[in-house]
Amino acid sequence: MNSRKSATIREIAAAAGVSTSTVSRAFSRPHMLSPETVAEVQRIAAELAYVPNRSARALSTGLHGTIALVVSDIANPFFAPLIRGIEQRCDEADDLLLLGDADESAAKELTLVAKLAHQADGVIVAGPRAGDLELLAMAAHTPMVLVNRAIDGIAQVLVDTARGMRQAVDHLVTHGHTLIAYAPGPADSWSNSLRRAAVLEAALATGIDVVMLDNERPTHEAGLALTSRIVESRATAVIAFDDVLGQGILAGLGTAGIAVPDKISVIGCDDIVAARTFPALTAISADLESVGQQAADILFAVIRGEHPDPIQVPTHLVMRDSTGPSR
Repeated sequence: MNSRKSATIREIAAAAGVSTSTVSRAFSRPHMLSPETVAEVQRIAAELAYVPNRSARALSTGLHGTIALVVSDIANPFFAPLIRGIEQRCDEADDLLLLGDADESAAKELTLVAKLAHQADGVIVAGPRAGDLELLAMAAHTPMVLVNRAIDGIAQVLVDTARGMRQAVDHLVTHGHTLIAYAPGPADSWSNSLRRAAVLEAALATGIDVVMLDNERPTHEAGLALTSRIVESRATAVIAFDDVLGQGILAGLGTAGIAVPDKISVIGCDDIVAARTFPALTAISADLESVGQQAADILFAVIRGEHPDPIQVPTHLVMRDSTGPSR
């Protein structure tokens, strides 16, 4: 049996010819050092069987080596590539990622942020539902980044789905549609407000009419339930808040015997499951894994005391089989 103890941080520093703080950063914040320094420290650490002690790191640096992510609905596939991107950056920084699900509740979201702030160096809040003042109060004490929410004073990464929504309306107009419907997301969703406004502005600019439907949560079941109202509206096309809602609408129309796109065209947003629906869903697409990576990068900068500028991620419309000419 190998009873050899793990090397200490001082032994690693002496062998590498660097300070103990440099060794600590090589494991806790490698992005603060040159790649060559990180590689050399980690090579020596591996040779000497060094195992980083997170508790000791927290005592010496004041950092836990942990960041947290709070999402509005863990069941929504929008968050899967986002989480993957953040996790990649955590792996590179030798950080842990804590995950919380607010379940579309502003109160639960704030509770989670408050709890996780005691265990993490900073928090990413994706699709926040809480009010501006509450989030600002949290950000005053906790390094924070928002995904898809614009609040002055808090670092943010925004997906420009408004541009994609305008492209979606233009796409439908070129196919002869003059009456379309918008199937919304949650009323307190900043993204929903942005997408709804973009659809209305594009419709006004192109001279077509829009029916605004009512909905509380973007789920497959909600999409099914919206089908009858879409048919009653006599709209020849519908733009959904996201892919999951769009998938439910496709299923509802199929069950009702209404052919897509022969009778009604359908467009989704986020492009997560769109390519795997039947028919394949035309959708507004963005690189969500990159969104997660950039959110983590910004959070690390905020933790270092920096004030990074907001980042806006572009979107584009991907045409598939669920849209066609108005009949």
